[in-house]
Amino acid sequence: MSAARDSLSQHINQHLDNLEAQSIYIFREAYRHFEDLAMLWSIGKDSTAMMWLARKAFLGRVPFPVCHVDTTYKPPELIQFRDHYAKEWGLNLIVNINHEADKKGITPDKGRFECCTARKTVALQQIIDDNGFKGIIAGIRRDEEGSRAKERFFSPRDKNFEWNVKDQPPELWDQFNVSFNEDTHVRIHPLLHWTELDIWMYTKRENIPVCSLYFAKDGKRFRSLGCMPCNFPTPSDASTIDEIIEELKTTKVPERAGRAQDHETAYMMQKLRTLGYM
Repeated sequence: MSAARDSLSQHINQHLDNLEAQSIYIFREAYRHFEDLAMLWSIGKDSTAMMWLARKAFLGRVPFPVCHVDTTYKPPELIQFRDHYAKEWGLNLIVNINHEADKKGITPDKGRFECCTARKTVALQQIIDDNGFKGIIAGIRRDEEGSRAKERFFSPRDKNFEWNVKDQPPELWDQFNVSFNEDTHVRIHPLLHWTELDIWMYTKRENIPVCSLYFAKDGKRFRSLGCMPCNFPTPSDASTIDEIIEELKTTKVPERAGRAQDHETAYMMQKLRTLGYM
């Protein structure tokens, strides 16, 4: 039994090593080919694991700005986590709020598509315009949501940051296209090949800090973190990372089951992403 456990542990560690190596390679390729580069940090488990990988890729520091789109509806625990680790890790943190959305009274109860567009997509476009970023690193995974399965590791957008899902370059045998026209904006996705379970196993192995909202309280926990009016906990008793890992091995509940915008229409997320959403 002990030998079987040791063999399984070695297999998991090798799997995580392979994932880590490819992500670090993507980070370094992006840094080599794009001068005006930044990374998004939603403060969730994925983007924080991505931050960890970036720090590994560049010897303990993140050599480009880190951007957080603040919708003003994020849980206070998330903002506290952001401010604490931005300071501890010495991040060059850029936070942007689209104040025009406040002036126009755009809120979730007026329409989630309109709210996400104004407070996330437009706010991100403002960051890109204000700073002249040509490449944005984002922590999305293919298994997380349907439209993200259509992404590439190096995914081009047009000058308006819009994504044409039907015009994506092939990426065969880990050969990545990093040569684009001058007016092309590129999204880079170092976690595209990871799964939710991979993220949690890596978080455990590396002892990566995560927001307390991921752990069960009163029989519920958050699988995915978002804006308070549109994000809800799901039933769970998993109060440790080990318990979360065991839960994920058997659960049939989708990761984004608590995200209201994922239930609006079948194509809402893809519509948002074509406009430049994360």
